[in-house]
Amino acid sequence: MTHKRQVLVTGANKGLGLAIAKGLAAAGLSVWMGARDRARGEHAVQTLRGEGFDVRFIQIDVADDASVRRAAETVRQEIDALDVLVNNAGIAHDLQISPSELSMDDVKATYEVNLFGPIRVTQAFATLLKAAEDARIVNMSSGLGSLTLITDPTSLFSTVNLLAYTSSKVALNAVTVSFAKELEPFGIKVNAVEPGHVRTDLNDNTGFLTPEEGAATAIRMALIGKDGPTGGFFGNHGRQPW
Repeated sequence: MTHKRQVLVTGANKGLGLAIAKGLAAAGLSVWMGARDRARGEHAVQTLRGEGFDVRFIQIDVADDASVRRAAETVRQEIDALDVLVNNAGIAHDLQISPSELSMDDVKATYEVNLFGPIRVTQAFATLLKAAEDARIVNMSSGLGSLTLITDPTSLFSTVNLLAYTSSKVALNAVTVSFAKELEPFGIKVNAVEPGHVRTDLNDNTGFLTPEEGAATAIRMALIGKDGPTGGFFGNHGRQPW
């Protein structure tokens, strides 16, 4: 019997996460759709199941250690290996607040989801990922996570100044490199992805790309072969500068 590849996508109930989950399910993978809110998550699952996709709901709050541990144990009881992890869940509290006025509570809340979330989820699912022997981890970053782009006056990203969100994504890129170095001997490829300016709730739907367009790079990196890259940062136009 052919093993059907297993995927976990966090923040999968809407926006980019939903589009990534749908795209990977369309590619023939079995997708665990992670969401903090059970009602919203189960509604998203039913929507995709109604379209014929192999998806399941898993409740997971990436900012909560106990929630992540419970999710990992639940998945571990159902499958022997996890082939793909997409750390997609993210928030932005500082879209309208200047760096000097942003509260420390908002900074910490942003880091709990955008930075500590991917770390704790990757750590919790590391055993299942190693069991797959050829797993992929995709961390959803941003062009704002590139120090090169945010300091380049010719780049659109240099016009945005979000203290918490930007710094959390810069740090996530460094985290991506760290996990890539550790997990390479296990055949696990770890990459960060810049989806572009996507219309989502995170930016009050001000982006110019659809979630489906923004999801394309993440889906591609989740499906790369054994000769694919690891420890890189990629967007719609290929490798991005750090």
